[in-house]
Amino acid sequence: MIRSFGGAGTVTGSCHLIELGGSRVLVDCGLFQGSEALARLNDDPFGFDPAEVDAVVLTHAHLDHSGRLPLLVRRGFRGPVHALPATRDLCEHLLADTVKLRHEDAERDRRKGRPVAEAPFGAEDVAEALGRFRPLAYGRPAEVAGLVVTPRVAGHIPGSASLLMAHGGTRLVCSGDIGNARKDVMPDPPPCPPADLVLMESTYGDRDHRPFPETLAELAHVIREGAARGGKILIPSFALERTQDVLYHIARMEEAHEVPVLPVYVDSPLATRIEQVYQAFPEEFSDDVRVIYRRGRDPFRPKRLIYTRTVDESKAINASREAAIVIAGSGMLSGGRILHHLRAHLPDPDTTVVIVGYQPRGGLGRRLVEGDPVVRVMGREVDHRARVATIGGLSAHAGRSELIDWARGAGAGAEVRLAHGEQAALEALREGLTAAGLRARVQPSEVPIPAGGRHDEGE
Repeated sequence: MIRSFGGAGTVTGSCHLIELGGSRVLVDCGLFQGSEALARLNDDPFGFDPAEVDAVVLTHAHLDHSGRLPLLVRRGFRGPVHALPATRDLCEHLLADTVKLRHEDAERDRRKGRPVAEAPFGAEDVAEALGRFRPLAYGRPAEVAGLVVTPRVAGHIPGSASLLMAHGGTRLVCSGDIGNARKDVMPDPPPCPPADLVLMESTYGDRDHRPFPETLAELAHVIREGAARGGKILIPSFALERTQDVLYHIARMEEAHEVPVLPVYVDSPLATRIEQVYQAFPEEFSDDVRVIYRRGRDPFRPKRLIYTRTVDESKAINASREAAIVIAGSGMLSGGRILHHLRAHLPDPDTTVVIVGYQPRGGLGRRLVEGDPVVRVMGREVDHRARVATIGGLSAHAGRSELIDWARGAGAGAEVRLAHGEQAALEALREGLTAAGLRARVQPSEVPIPAGGRHDEGE
């Protein structure tokens, strides 16, 4: 009934083929991210014939759930793509940005005389995929290739949904990514509905997050200290979700006089476009956020917020001597404008670098956290004298206790299959669910998953 061609045995590349009642429905079609070995899977065959898939349903827009959709179209898929409207609009920006970055990488390889690999898909494939989207609505059953699909609030990012899929008397639930109910921006996800079979994410199946008030108190303390030193406060962040979360909490801290009012630069063209999607879907957010919208204010706007739109505006930030907060991509410091800011400001002991997401072992972010005195940034050795603070607890995923509570809603007779997790998290959650009286096992993968492929969820 469920075969997984990505997102099983790893936290990336979600792609699950549901065969029920004679229908073949694909839930998610994501990119593999996190390591070169995983990324090489993106150009491989899917493991099934895209032309034989009747429909696709997306749980949300993150690229590890949507990023191979244009390739699916290029390779023969001709059916509809069902998703919440916010997911469709976010995919428009994320997929276009993927094509742009791939083009820039190819141009860089050409300039340096390196072999240039053919892009797996282009702008025309993105446009074709976007034209196939059909809207879903939370709580409203929809016919999808002969199945009845009801999206439920997942609370992960705007447009994120868990999917109840029914045919005859069989009820199947695909969790998607379940949101962190301890956070303030997104609504809390309701428990899993009664089901016969549940395909469930396990990202944090082996641990809970730190208490959220402690996370916010630490962030406020770091900003106050950085402002007192008068240097730049650099926050590498993913353009979708983490950037907006940080902006929301800075704005609330300003209102409560917990931090001084500083210029806050969002130096990310993609984050600038995503901000427009947030403005278009205020109903996606928690009650607290919607109250702020109803008062005619932008919840994600600190008092001195500036979105940079040009390279010259980005360069001007580094030329300025003012204390300021700079939020820029990429979140794992693998590219993007944050590298220019780090190269300019790491030698200054008044600089603060705030890490708000997972940093892969061996990457620049991990070396900064570990205190390497010299790091390599954009091909140049740079002295590292900045203060580095790691802020845990901002994850958009539910922790272990929340996952177990969510799954209990399926009922004691349900079978739970665990996906979207590393081996330790999968096994720990399986044990926790078993102790809670549920039948749980790890979902097998139809494709070989190389080791060492963890990535942050933001992505």
